[in-house]
Amino acid sequence: MGTTARPAFDTEALRRGIEEHTTATLASLYADNAEIRIVDHNTRPSTPKVLHGRDEITMMLDDVYGRDMTHKLEQCVVQGDQVAFTESCRYPGGERVLAESMMTLRDGKIVDQLMIQAWDE
Repeated sequence: MGTTARPAFDTEALRRGIEEHTTATLASLYADNAEIRIVDHNTRPSTPKVLHGRDEITMMLDDVYGRDMTHKLEQCVVQGDQVAFTESCRYPGGERVLAESMMTLRDGKIVDQLMIQAWDE
């Protein structure tokens, strides 16, 4: 009896998409029905911002990665169907943003993501 390999999550595509500001690459990592919950000082844990589906997620990615700033994937850990990563960002004036994400995968695609972010003000 053989085993069927599950599709692997493409961590290099995650890195390229983040660091090269390639929204299409990042959007391709999400399942059609994916959901992102975002927690920060504007959207508290009891009322996070929730994005439903790849189209809403792509609009958010276009906004974030269309800004004049650098993005870097600092760490990424994959364990089974779970992925955690840290992303650091910097605006030209030196202001920084730090985001931590925990994601659940199905068939190698992101189906659920919780992002907690903080930034300089």
